[in-house]
Amino acid sequence: MKKIVMSAVALTAIMGSFNVVSAADKSGIDFKTTGQTVIYYNTAAKNGGGQDLFGHKATDNTRANFGIQLNFDADLGNDFTFGSQVNYLGTLGLEKNLVNNVMQSTNGTVATANIADDIYLSKLYIAKQLGNSTVKLGRQELPKSLSPFAFSEGWNVFKNTFDAILAVNTDLPDTTLVGAYVAKSNHNGFGNNMSNFTDLSVNNNGITGASTLPITGEAYMLTIANKSIPMTAVTASFYNVQGIAAQNRNYVEWLDAKIADKSLPIGLSMALQGGAIQADSDLAGKDTSAFGAKIGLKPMDALSLAVAYSHVNDGTVHVQNTGGVKTPLYTQMIANQGVIKTDNDTVMLKGVYNTGDYGKVILQGTQTMDNSAAAKDFTDIELVYKVKAGAVNLLAAYMNQSWDAAAAPDSQNIVRVVARYNF
Repeated sequence: MKKIVMSAVALTAIMGSFNVVSAADKSGIDFKTTGQTVIYYNTAAKNGGGQDLFGHKATDNTRANFGIQLNFDADLGNDFTFGSQVNYLGTLGLEKNLVNNVMQSTNGTVATANIADDIYLSKLYIAKQLGNSTVKLGRQELPKSLSPFAFSEGWNVFKNTFDAILAVNTDLPDTTLVGAYVAKSNHNGFGNNMSNFTDLSVNNNGITGASTLPITGEAYMLTIANKSIPMTAVTASFYNVQGIAAQNRNYVEWLDAKIADKSLPIGLSMALQGGAIQADSDLAGKDTSAFGAKIGLKPMDALSLAVAYSHVNDGTVHVQNTGGVKTPLYTQMIANQGVIKTDNDTVMLKGVYNTGDYGKVILQGTQTMDNSAAAKDFTDIELVYKVKAGAVNLLAAYMNQSWDAAAAPDSQNIVRVVARYNF
Protein backbone atom coordinates (compact mmCIF):
# COMPACT_ATOMS: atom_id res chain seq x y z
CA MET A 1 0.00 0.00 0.00
CA LYS A 2 2.85 2.40 0.81
CA LYS A 3 4.19 2.06 -2.74
CA ILE A 4 0.77 3.00 -4.11
CA VAL A 5 0.54 5.98 -1.77
CA MET A 6 4.00 7.22 -2.72
CA SER A 7 3.22 6.75 -6.40
CA ALA A 8 0.06 8.80 -6.04
CA VAL A 9 1.88 11.64 -4.30
CA ALA A 10 4.71 11.54 -6.84
CA LEU A 11 2.22 11.50 -9.70
CA THR A 12 0.54 14.62 -8.34
CA ALA A 13 3.89 16.40 -8.15
CA ILE A 14 4.86 15.29 -11.65
CA MET A 15 1.59 16.51 -13.09
CA GLY A 16 2.06 19.85 -11.40
CA SER A 17 5.46 20.17 -13.05
CA PHE A 18 3.98 19.24 -16.44
CA ASN A 19 1.49 22.07 -16.07
CA VAL A 20 4.30 24.52 -15.26
CA VAL A 21 6.25 23.40 -18.32
CA SER A 22 3.24 23.62 -20.60
CA ALA A 23 2.45 27.11 -19.40
CA ALA A 24 5.94 28.30 -20.32
CA ASP A 25 6.65 26.03 -23.28
CA LYS A 26 3.91 25.03 -25.71
CA SER A 27 5.76 21.79 -26.46
CA GLY A 28 4.87 20.55 -22.98
CA ILE A 29 1.79 18.51 -22.03
CA ASP A 30 -1.39 20.24 -20.91
CA PHE A 31 -3.20 18.38 -18.14
CA LYS A 32 -6.87 18.97 -17.54
CA THR A 33 -7.72 18.77 -13.84
CA THR A 34 -11.21 17.96 -12.54
CA GLY A 35 -12.53 16.30 -9.42
CA GLN A 36 -14.98 16.22 -6.58
CA THR A 37 -15.22 16.63 -2.82
CA VAL A 38 -17.52 14.24 -0.94
CA ILE A 39 -19.07 14.15 2.51
CA TYR A 40 -20.80 10.82 3.12
CA TYR A 41 -22.89 9.73 6.12
CA ASN A 42 -24.74 6.43 6.57
CA THR A 43 -26.42 4.97 9.63
CA ALA A 44 -28.42 1.77 10.16
CA ALA A 45 -30.13 0.21 13.16
CA LYS A 46 -31.80 -3.19 13.47
CA ASN A 47 -34.98 -3.56 15.51
CA GLY A 48 -34.04 -5.51 18.62
CA GLY A 49 -30.36 -5.47 17.67
CA GLY A 50 -29.25 -3.14 20.43
CA GLN A 51 -28.42 -0.33 18.00
CA ASP A 52 -29.27 3.37 17.94
CA LEU A 53 -29.95 4.88 14.52
CA PHE A 54 -27.74 7.94 15.07
CA GLY A 55 -25.52 6.53 17.81
CA HIS A 56 -21.79 5.95 17.76
CA LYS A 57 -21.16 3.38 20.46
CA ALA A 58 -19.30 0.18 19.58
CA THR A 59 -22.48 -1.78 18.79
CA ASP A 60 -23.96 0.88 16.51
CA ASN A 61 -23.59 1.00 12.73
CA THR A 62 -22.87 4.60 11.76
CA ARG A 63 -20.36 5.39 9.02
CA ALA A 64 -18.87 8.54 7.53
CA ASN A 65 -16.16 9.65 5.14
CA PHE A 66 -14.72 12.85 3.79
CA GLY A 67 -13.09 12.43 0.40
CA ILE A 68 -11.30 14.42 -2.28
CA GLN A 69 -10.86 13.10 -5.81
CA LEU A 70 -8.57 14.60 -8.46
CA ASN A 71 -8.60 13.60 -12.14
CA PHE A 72 -5.65 14.38 -14.42
CA ASP A 73 -6.26 13.89 -18.15
CA ALA A 74 -4.04 14.78 -21.08
CA ASP A 75 -3.84 14.58 -24.86
CA LEU A 76 -0.41 13.09 -25.61
CA GLY A 77 -0.62 13.58 -29.36
CA ASN A 78 -0.77 11.00 -32.18
CA ASP A 79 -4.24 9.99 -30.94
CA PHE A 80 -2.87 8.89 -27.55
CA THR A 81 -4.56 10.08 -24.34
CA PHE A 82 -3.67 9.64 -20.70
CA GLY A 83 -5.89 9.48 -17.64
CA SER A 84 -5.28 9.18 -13.92
CA GLN A 85 -7.22 9.62 -10.71
CA VAL A 86 -6.01 10.14 -7.15
CA ASN A 87 -8.40 9.70 -4.22
CA TYR A 88 -8.03 10.88 -0.63
CA LEU A 89 -10.19 9.17 2.00
CA GLY A 90 -10.51 10.71 5.44
CA THR A 91 -13.05 11.15 8.22
CA LEU A 92 -12.59 14.76 9.49
CA GLY A 93 -12.34 13.10 12.90
CA LEU A 94 -16.06 12.29 12.90
CA GLU A 95 -15.33 8.86 14.46
CA LYS A 96 -14.45 10.69 17.68
CA ASN A 97 -17.96 11.91 18.43
CA LEU A 98 -20.44 11.11 15.66
CA VAL A 99 -19.80 7.73 13.97
CA ASN A 100 -17.94 4.50 14.73
CA ASN A 101 -17.06 3.30 11.23
CA VAL A 102 -16.26 4.27 7.64
CA MET A 103 -17.84 3.61 4.27
CA GLN A 104 -14.49 3.12 2.53
CA SER A 105 -10.96 2.73 3.83
CA THR A 106 -7.43 2.18 2.58
CA ASN A 107 -6.12 -0.07 5.35
CA GLY A 108 -8.49 -3.01 5.07
CA THR A 109 -10.01 -2.54 8.53
CA VAL A 110 -12.91 -0.50 9.83
CA ALA A 111 -12.20 -0.62 13.55
CA THR A 112 -12.34 2.92 14.95
CA ALA A 113 -8.86 2.63 16.42
CA ASN A 114 -7.43 1.81 12.99
CA ILE A 115 -9.26 4.40 10.88
CA ALA A 116 -6.64 6.22 8.81
CA ASP A 117 -6.51 9.08 6.34
CA ASP A 118 -4.75 8.02 3.18
CA ILE A 119 -4.30 8.42 -0.57
CA TYR A 120 -4.60 5.80 -3.30
CA LEU A 121 -4.38 5.65 -7.06
CA SER A 122 -7.71 4.57 -8.57
CA LYS A 123 -7.03 5.22 -12.27
CA LEU A 124 -3.94 5.14 -14.45
CA TYR A 125 -4.36 4.35 -18.12
CA ILE A 126 -3.24 5.05 -21.67
CA ALA A 127 -5.76 5.08 -24.55
CA LYS A 128 -5.18 5.02 -28.30
CA GLN A 129 -7.67 5.99 -31.03
CA LEU A 130 -7.43 3.87 -34.18
CA GLY A 131 -10.06 5.01 -36.67
CA ASN A 132 -13.39 3.97 -35.18
CA SER A 133 -11.68 1.92 -32.48
CA THR A 134 -10.37 2.87 -29.07
CA VAL A 135 -8.05 0.74 -26.97
CA LYS A 136 -7.56 1.58 -23.28
CA LEU A 137 -4.93 -0.16 -21.13
CA GLY A 138 -4.57 0.19 -17.38
CA ARG A 139 -6.59 0.95 -14.28
CA GLN A 140 -10.01 2.25 -15.32
CA GLU A 141 -13.77 2.32 -14.75
CA LEU A 142 -16.04 -0.15 -16.56
CA PRO A 143 -19.71 0.84 -17.19
CA LYS A 144 -22.55 -1.49 -16.22
CA SER A 145 -24.31 -0.89 -19.55
CA LEU A 146 -21.47 -2.63 -21.41
CA SER A 147 -20.07 -4.89 -18.67
CA PRO A 148 -22.95 -6.11 -16.46
CA PHE A 149 -20.84 -8.50 -14.35
CA ALA A 150 -17.70 -6.38 -13.92
CA PHE A 151 -18.67 -2.75 -13.50
CA SER A 152 -17.85 0.36 -11.45
CA GLU A 153 -20.46 1.09 -8.79
CA GLY A 154 -21.36 4.67 -7.87
CA TRP A 155 -23.17 4.13 -4.58
CA ASN A 156 -20.16 4.42 -2.26
CA VAL A 157 -17.82 7.36 -1.63
CA PHE A 158 -15.77 6.63 -4.76
CA LYS A 159 -16.27 4.08 -7.57
CA ASN A 160 -14.35 0.84 -7.74
CA THR A 161 -12.04 0.43 -10.74
CA PHE A 162 -10.39 -2.43 -12.64
CA ASP A 163 -7.03 -3.40 -14.06
CA ALA A 164 -8.16 -4.11 -17.61
CA ILE A 165 -7.60 -3.92 -21.34
CA LEU A 166 -10.68 -2.48 -23.07
CA ALA A 167 -11.31 -2.22 -26.82
CA VAL A 168 -14.35 -0.44 -28.34
CA ASN A 169 -15.24 -0.43 -32.05
CA THR A 170 -18.09 1.34 -33.91
CA ASP A 171 -17.35 0.37 -37.54
CA LEU A 172 -20.62 -1.54 -37.97
CA PRO A 173 -23.78 0.57 -38.44
CA ASP A 174 -25.76 1.12 -35.22
CA THR A 175 -23.44 -1.31 -33.46
CA THR A 176 -20.84 -1.02 -30.71
CA LEU A 177 -18.46 -3.92 -30.15
CA VAL A 178 -16.66 -4.09 -26.82
CA GLY A 179 -13.96 -6.54 -25.83
CA ALA A 180 -12.24 -6.61 -22.46
CA TYR A 181 -9.65 -8.51 -20.49
CA VAL A 182 -10.25 -7.91 -16.77
CA ALA A 183 -7.78 -9.11 -14.15
CA LYS A 184 -8.14 -7.27 -10.82
CA SER A 185 -10.32 -4.78 -8.95
CA ASN A 186 -10.43 -2.79 -5.72
CA HIS A 187 -13.72 -4.34 -4.62
CA ASN A 188 -16.47 -1.96 -3.56
CA GLY A 189 -18.17 -2.61 -0.25
CA PHE A 190 -18.45 -1.39 3.34
CA GLY A 191 -14.99 -0.59 4.64
CA ASN A 192 -13.10 -2.37 1.84
CA ASN A 193 -9.43 -1.58 1.28
CA MET A 194 -9.74 0.58 -1.84
CA SER A 195 -5.96 0.76 -2.39
CA ASN A 196 -5.70 -3.03 -2.67
CA PHE A 197 -6.33 -4.40 -6.18
CA THR A 198 -7.03 -8.11 -5.85
CA ASP A 199 -8.62 -10.96 -7.83
CA LEU A 200 -12.19 -10.61 -8.99
CA SER A 201 -14.60 -12.64 -6.87
CA VAL A 202 -18.11 -14.05 -6.77
CA ASN A 203 -20.50 -14.94 -3.99
CA ASN A 204 -21.71 -18.51 -3.95
CA ASN A 205 -24.75 -20.45 -2.83
CA GLY A 206 -23.91 -24.03 -1.98
CA ILE A 207 -20.15 -24.35 -2.51
CA THR A 208 -18.43 -25.72 0.57
CA GLY A 209 -15.97 -23.21 1.99
CA ALA A 210 -15.78 -19.44 1.97
CA SER A 211 -18.87 -17.51 0.92
CA THR A 212 -16.78 -15.31 -1.37
CA LEU A 213 -14.64 -17.11 -3.93
CA PRO A 214 -11.76 -15.50 -5.84
CA ILE A 215 -11.56 -15.70 -9.60
CA THR A 216 -7.93 -16.81 -9.57
CA GLY A 217 -7.50 -16.37 -13.30
CA GLU A 218 -9.15 -13.57 -15.22
CA ALA A 219 -12.30 -12.65 -17.11
CA TYR A 220 -12.63 -12.20 -20.87
CA MET A 221 -15.68 -10.25 -22.04
CA LEU A 222 -17.35 -9.56 -25.37
CA THR A 223 -20.35 -7.21 -25.61
CA ILE A 224 -22.41 -6.34 -28.68
CA ALA A 225 -24.74 -3.32 -28.42
CA ASN A 226 -27.07 -2.79 -31.38
CA LYS A 227 -29.75 -0.17 -32.16
CA SER A 228 -30.70 -1.17 -35.72
CA ILE A 229 -34.20 -2.33 -34.70
CA PRO A 230 -36.54 0.68 -34.50
CA MET A 231 -37.11 1.93 -30.93
CA THR A 232 -35.01 -0.96 -29.58
CA ALA A 233 -31.58 -1.19 -27.97
CA VAL A 234 -30.19 -4.72 -27.54
CA THR A 235 -27.05 -5.51 -25.55
CA ALA A 236 -25.60 -9.01 -25.38
CA SER A 237 -22.59 -9.88 -23.19
CA PHE A 238 -20.53 -13.03 -22.93
CA TYR A 239 -17.87 -13.75 -20.29
CA ASN A 240 -15.27 -16.49 -20.00
CA VAL A 241 -14.34 -16.43 -16.31
CA GLN A 242 -11.28 -18.43 -15.26
CA GLY A 243 -10.82 -20.27 -11.99
CA ILE A 244 -13.81 -20.21 -9.63
CA ALA A 245 -13.41 -22.75 -6.80
CA ALA A 246 -12.93 -26.27 -8.24
CA GLN A 247 -14.21 -25.26 -11.66
CA ASN A 248 -11.70 -24.49 -14.40
CA ARG A 249 -13.92 -21.81 -15.90
CA ASN A 250 -17.43 -20.39 -15.93
CA TYR A 251 -19.36 -18.93 -18.85
CA VAL A 252 -21.73 -16.02 -18.39
CA GLU A 253 -24.30 -15.05 -21.03
CA TRP A 254 -26.46 -11.96 -20.46
CA LEU A 255 -28.99 -10.25 -22.74
CA ASP A 256 -30.71 -6.90 -22.22
CA ALA A 257 -33.32 -5.43 -24.57
CA LYS A 258 -34.97 -2.03 -24.11
CA ILE A 259 -37.83 -0.55 -26.12
CA ALA A 260 -38.49 3.20 -25.83
CA ASP A 261 -39.44 6.07 -28.12
CA LYS A 262 -41.00 9.49 -27.79
CA SER A 263 -43.79 8.37 -30.14
CA LEU A 264 -45.05 5.69 -27.73
CA PRO A 265 -48.14 6.66 -25.69
CA ILE A 266 -47.76 8.10 -22.16
CA GLY A 267 -44.02 7.59 -22.27
CA LEU A 268 -44.28 3.82 -22.46
CA SER A 269 -41.02 1.89 -22.22
CA MET A 270 -40.35 -1.82 -21.86
CA ALA A 271 -37.29 -3.90 -21.07
CA LEU A 272 -36.32 -7.56 -20.80
CA GLN A 273 -33.16 -9.12 -19.41
CA GLY A 274 -31.90 -12.61 -18.73
CA GLY A 275 -29.00 -14.97 -18.81
CA ALA A 276 -27.09 -17.80 -17.21
CA ILE A 277 -23.83 -18.55 -15.41
CA GLN A 278 -22.68 -21.94 -16.64
CA ALA A 279 -19.82 -24.08 -15.36
CA ASP A 280 -17.76 -26.49 -17.43
CA SER A 281 -17.66 -28.84 -14.44
CA ASP A 282 -20.25 -30.16 -11.99
CA LEU A 283 -17.73 -30.33 -9.15
CA ALA A 284 -18.85 -27.15 -7.43
CA GLY A 285 -22.58 -26.89 -8.01
CA LYS A 286 -25.16 -26.10 -10.65
CA ASP A 287 -25.83 -23.43 -13.24
CA THR A 288 -27.43 -20.14 -12.25
CA SER A 289 -30.16 -18.60 -14.39
CA ALA A 290 -32.01 -15.30 -14.08
CA PHE A 291 -34.46 -13.13 -15.98
CA GLY A 292 -36.33 -9.89 -15.49
CA ALA A 293 -38.82 -7.47 -17.03
CA LYS A 294 -39.64 -3.79 -16.57
CA ILE A 295 -42.40 -1.46 -17.78
CA GLY A 296 -42.16 2.30 -17.46
CA LEU A 297 -44.76 5.05 -17.92
CA LYS A 298 -44.59 8.85 -17.95
CA PRO A 299 -48.20 10.01 -17.48
CA MET A 300 -47.05 13.62 -17.05
CA ASP A 301 -43.82 15.54 -17.60
CA ALA A 302 -42.93 15.60 -13.93
CA LEU A 303 -43.94 12.02 -13.06
CA SER A 304 -42.35 8.70 -14.05
CA LEU A 305 -43.65 5.29 -12.94
CA ALA A 306 -42.13 1.83 -13.27
CA VAL A 307 -42.85 -1.77 -12.31
CA ALA A 308 -40.23 -4.51 -12.53
CA TYR A 309 -39.89 -8.22 -11.83
CA SER A 310 -36.86 -10.49 -11.48
CA HIS A 311 -36.29 -14.18 -10.86
CA VAL A 312 -33.05 -15.93 -9.89
CA ASN A 313 -32.82 -19.68 -9.34
CA ASP A 314 -30.77 -21.42 -6.63
CA GLY A 315 -27.68 -21.87 -8.78
CA THR A 316 -24.17 -21.99 -7.40
CA VAL A 317 -22.94 -18.49 -8.26
CA HIS A 318 -24.89 -15.37 -7.35
CA VAL A 319 -26.00 -12.85 -9.99
CA GLN A 320 -23.66 -10.12 -8.81
CA ASN A 321 -20.88 -7.76 -9.85
CA THR A 322 -17.48 -9.47 -9.61
CA GLY A 323 -15.90 -6.17 -8.52
CA GLY A 324 -18.52 -5.03 -6.03
CA VAL A 325 -21.83 -5.89 -4.39
CA LYS A 326 -24.61 -4.76 -6.75
CA THR A 327 -26.58 -6.78 -9.31
CA PRO A 328 -27.50 -5.93 -12.92
CA LEU A 329 -31.16 -6.76 -12.18
CA TYR A 330 -33.96 -4.25 -12.83
CA THR A 331 -35.16 -4.76 -9.24
CA GLN A 332 -31.87 -3.45 -7.80
CA MET A 333 -32.51 -0.52 -5.48
CA ILE A 334 -30.19 1.21 -3.02
CA ALA A 335 -29.79 -1.58 -0.48
CA ASN A 336 -31.63 -4.78 -1.45
CA GLN A 337 -28.90 -6.64 -3.36
CA GLY A 338 -28.30 -9.14 -0.56
CA VAL A 339 -31.66 -10.84 -1.10
CA ILE A 340 -32.31 -10.49 -4.86
CA LYS A 341 -29.04 -12.02 -6.13
CA THR A 342 -29.97 -15.67 -5.52
CA ASP A 343 -32.97 -18.02 -5.24
CA ASN A 344 -35.86 -15.55 -5.19
CA ASP A 345 -38.69 -13.76 -7.00
CA THR A 346 -38.82 -9.98 -6.58
CA VAL A 347 -41.36 -7.33 -7.61
CA MET A 348 -40.50 -3.63 -7.62
CA LEU A 349 -42.67 -0.49 -7.84
CA LYS A 350 -41.10 2.92 -8.39
CA GLY A 351 -42.30 6.49 -8.76
CA VAL A 352 -40.18 9.56 -9.53
CA TYR A 353 -41.53 13.11 -9.23
CA ASN A 354 -39.35 15.86 -10.70
CA THR A 355 -39.95 19.26 -9.12
CA GLY A 356 -37.48 21.01 -11.42
CA ASP A 357 -35.13 23.33 -9.55
CA TYR A 358 -36.13 21.74 -6.25
CA GLY A 359 -34.95 18.26 -7.19
CA LYS A 360 -36.44 14.79 -7.52
CA VAL A 361 -38.42 12.74 -5.03
CA ILE A 362 -38.23 8.97 -5.51
CA LEU A 363 -40.44 6.43 -3.76
CA GLN A 364 -39.62 2.81 -4.52
CA GLY A 365 -40.20 -0.55 -2.93
CA THR A 366 -39.59 -4.25 -3.45
CA GLN A 367 -41.21 -7.42 -2.18
CA THR A 368 -38.88 -10.43 -2.37
CA MET A 369 -40.16 -13.98 -2.07
CA ASP A 370 -37.25 -16.06 -0.78
CA ASN A 371 -37.33 -19.54 -2.35
CA SER A 372 -34.51 -21.06 -0.28
CA ALA A 373 -34.91 -23.76 2.36
CA ALA A 374 -34.58 -21.13 5.10
CA ALA A 375 -37.08 -18.80 3.44
CA LYS A 376 -37.25 -15.26 4.80
CA ASP A 377 -39.43 -13.04 2.62
CA PHE A 378 -38.11 -9.49 2.48
CA THR A 379 -39.67 -6.03 2.05
CA ASP A 380 -37.65 -2.93 1.22
CA ILE A 381 -39.20 0.58 1.05
CA GLU A 382 -37.00 3.53 0.07
CA LEU A 383 -37.68 7.27 0.00
CA VAL A 384 -34.99 9.25 -1.82
CA TYR A 385 -34.49 12.96 -2.47
CA LYS A 386 -31.94 14.22 -5.03
CA VAL A 387 -31.19 17.84 -5.85
CA LYS A 388 -28.44 19.77 -7.63
CA ALA A 389 -27.65 23.18 -6.18
CA GLY A 390 -24.97 24.85 -8.23
CA ALA A 391 -22.08 22.41 -8.40
CA VAL A 392 -23.29 20.41 -5.38
CA ASN A 393 -25.25 17.17 -5.80
CA LEU A 394 -27.15 16.18 -2.66
CA LEU A 395 -28.74 12.80 -1.94
CA ALA A 396 -30.82 12.04 1.14
CA ALA A 397 -32.38 8.59 1.53
CA TYR A 398 -34.43 6.72 4.12
CA MET A 399 -34.84 2.94 3.86
CA ASN A 400 -37.02 0.60 5.87
CA GLN A 401 -36.33 -3.12 5.51
CA SER A 402 -38.18 -6.00 7.12
CA TRP A 403 -37.95 -9.78 6.85
CA ASP A 404 -39.66 -12.86 8.26
CA ALA A 405 -37.97 -13.90 11.48
CA ALA A 406 -39.02 -15.93 14.49
CA ALA A 407 -37.30 -13.45 16.80
CA ALA A 408 -35.73 -10.01 16.64
CA PRO A 409 -34.08 -8.50 14.72
CA ASP A 410 -36.72 -8.64 12.01
CA SER A 411 -36.34 -5.15 10.52
CA GLN A 412 -33.96 -2.24 10.17
CA ASN A 413 -33.92 1.46 9.28
CA ILE A 414 -31.19 3.08 7.17
CA VAL A 415 -30.48 6.78 6.65
CA ARG A 416 -27.96 8.01 4.06
CA VAL A 417 -26.89 11.58 3.26
CA VAL A 418 -24.30 12.35 0.57
CA ALA A 419 -23.06 15.72 -0.69
CA ARG A 420 -20.75 15.93 -3.74
CA TYR A 421 -19.13 19.13 -4.95
CA ASN A 422 -17.88 18.76 -8.52
CA PHE A 423 -15.14 20.98 -9.88
